Amino acid sequence: MTGARLTQVERGNLVFDVTDAGPIGGPVVALLHGFPTDRTCWDRIAPLLHAGGLRTVAPDQRGYSPGARPRGRAAYRLGDLADDVIALADAAGAERLHVVGHDWGGGIAWLVAGRHPDRIASVTVLSTPHPIAMNQALRSRDLDQLRRSWYMGAFQIPELPERLLAPRLGAMLRRGGLPHADADRYAARLADRQALAAAINWYRALPLSQGVAHRCRVPATLVWGRRDPFLGPLAARLTAHACLADYELVELDAGHWLPERAPEACAEAILARVASADAARD
Repeated sequence: MTGARLTQVERGNLVFDVTDAGPIGGPVVALLHGFPTDRTCWDRIAPLLHAGGLRTVAPDQRGYSPGARPRGRAAYRLGDLADDVIALADAAGAERLHVVGHDWGGGIAWLVAGRHPDRIASVTVLSTPHPIAMNQALRSRDLDQLRRSWYMGAFQIPELPERLLAPRLGAMLRRGGLPHADADRYAARLADRQALAAAINWYRALPLSQGVAHRCRVPATLVWGRRDPFLGPLAARLTAHACLADYELVELDAGHWLPERAPEACAEAILARVASADAARD
C-alpha cells in the first residue's frame, strides 16, 4: 500500500484529478461519480467512510478531468472506462479494491467487477442496476424502463444535446431534486461545450461497447431509491440474477441523487458491504 497521497493519476497521455483521503493504511475504496456530476458528489459520504477506517480515492472520471478529455465517442468505450479504475487501483497501491459508484459510475463499478474479479474486493452501487439487468428491463414488454431511458437515445444525436442542455442544465438538475448548490456547481463545470460533449460521449459510445458486461462474481450491494425517475424497479429486481456471489438489495424511500440526498444510508450500506467482504476473506 503506497504511503503517498494521490492528487492525480496518469494512464497513457490522460491525467485524472483525484481526491485521496481517510486513513492511509485502510482498505481502499474507489468512489466513481456519474452524469453529470463530479468527484465532489462524495463529499457528504466520504467522511463517514473515513470514520469507519476506509481510505477513499475519488477521481474526476474520463471526460470530467480536464487532463483526461479525449475527443470523439470512441475514446469513451466502456472497456476503457473500466480500465481507468484499474489504473486508479494501481496508483493507490491497492492489490484489491472496493468499488462504489453512482449513476454512470455505478455502471462502471459493475463492469470493472465483471472484467477484473481478481482485483475487486466488493462492489456497492448506488441507483444503477447491473447492465445485464438493465438490458433485460429495456426489452421488457411493459416498456417502463424504456420510457425512463428515452434521453439515452436522444443523446446519440450529434451536437444538438450540447446546445440544448448547456444553458438549461442547472435548472434541470434543481427541478430533478438535487440541492441547488450541488446543481449549480455541476452545471458550471459542464458549461464549457467540450466538457459537456465529453460527458455525453459516455452515452454515445454505448453502441461501440456491446457484449462487455459479465455477471458479478464478487460480493455486491445495490442501493436503489424507489422514487428514482430514471432507473425503475424491474431492473433493480433483476440485478439479483446477474450476481453470482453474496448480494443485497437495499431499497430507500428516495430518488436518484443518493450521494447528495441520502449520504448516511449510503455510507451505512458501503461500510457493511466492505466489512462483510473483508471478513469473508479472513
